Amino acid sequence: MDAQRSNDGPGVCAKIHDMAISSGAPQLTLDTEVAGDKAIIRCHGRLVMGTGGILHAEVARLIPDVKKIVLDLTDLTFMDSMGVGTLMRVYVSTKGAGCELELINVGKRIMELLGITHLLSVLTVIGENDIRMS
Repeated sequence: MDAQRSNDGPGVCAKIHDMAISSGAPQLTLDTEVAGDKAIIRCHGRLVMGTGGILHAEVARLIPDVKKIVLDLTDLTFMDSMGVGTLMRVYVSTKGAGCELELINVGKRIMELLGITHLLSVLTVIGENDIRMS
């Protein structure tokens, strides 16, 4: 992102933020597969400020029809603190609806982030490719 520092006042942050969101391809895309009362959401890209609503909306759409949601993070390349917040929001939504949430194929850096924030004790993290759709 090319952003120049200026003394334009409070609007500067908004301009930089807009450039980050609108530049290039979408930062997060999802592929969803539903089988019976289970769904897997494959996340591709970056779970960062401005993209969390995409994931939360997809989970909210699925909750009435499924009892288990698996987030496959194989292709999630980066997650910031807003992404962590999104995961917690998704967790609270699923838990409140009586739905189970699992994370699979969590990369090393994201696993470290979840460990630092003590969320590994809250979230269910399953090993590589351990998807039980049936």
